[in-house]
Amino acid sequence: MNFGKDALDDYVHFLRVERQLADNTLTSYKRDLSVYLHYLKEVEQLESLKKVERVHILNHLRHLKETTKTSRTIARHISSIRSFHQFLIRERIVETDPTVHLEMPQMDKKLPNILSVEEVDVLIKAPATNKANGLRDQAMLELLYASGMRVSECINLDIEDVHLTMGFVRCIGKGGKERIIPLGQSALKSCQTYLEKGRMDLVTSSEKTDALFINQRGKRLTRQGFWKLLKQHAQKAGIQKELTPHTLRHSFATHLLENGADIRAVQEMLGHADISTTQIYTHVSKTRLKDVYSQFHPRA
Repeated sequence: MNFGKDALDDYVHFLRVERQLADNTLTSYKRDLSVYLHYLKEVEQLESLKKVERVHILNHLRHLKETTKTSRTIARHISSIRSFHQFLIRERIVETDPTVHLEMPQMDKKLPNILSVEEVDVLIKAPATNKANGLRDQAMLELLYASGMRVSECINLDIEDVHLTMGFVRCIGKGGKERIIPLGQSALKSCQTYLEKGRMDLVTSSEKTDALFINQRGKRLTRQGFWKLLKQHAQKAGIQKELTPHTLRHSFATHLLENGADIRAVQEMLGHADISTTQIYTHVSKTRLKDVYSQFHPRA
């Protein structure tokens, strides 16, 4: 018996078509729910989704905790499970919702890693701009730091999405929401140089694409491709900090707030649905302020 597989496939299709979620988000939902359904079948030995009770879900969450999953990961699993069961109710596959009154775990507050302004400057200067791919990489790093875009949003940009004369970039975020983000002179200049002198050398006769950032084969650059390039440039720049694809996004938000930007404006540029998500960057700013005080005040 393929326990719950048809219902899961229908749910993922619903998320893709009706809610227009990004591929990365869909993969995350599917992975979490596959683990959940496997547990219900193999450990709880249930034969139908109609048999699922609250105690089974609590047992599953306890099992996740015992396998050293963080509270953040468990919270994501709860969100996936809750949404899945609400879908089952809506589609009349089941009659009751066992996730009612299911509580979220206390979250571990993990502050994001960020680069200093000086480190960002060194990183952006790391690519060799006498080569086409170096011009591309510098334009990409400038654009990410100037806009705070997610890497997935950046690699999905087409040429027409960057308006050099008007000075802004148009990107499509989570849930298909459009954002218009202003760009500074450095980012605009790097993008223009890449488009005029770099991109044409990367385009191949066999591949025709409107993608802004393309790889050596003339195809749209992937998230994995960017991640590999970021690590190479960070190593060349001598940056020892642990980097993630979101490091420039985190740095963008923190540096804006440190310099007095309005948090609502930062929220809009980041594309956060809830301002509480943006507020973590105010904690980062305060932490950095405390570090500076401890390091430089004579009586700290």
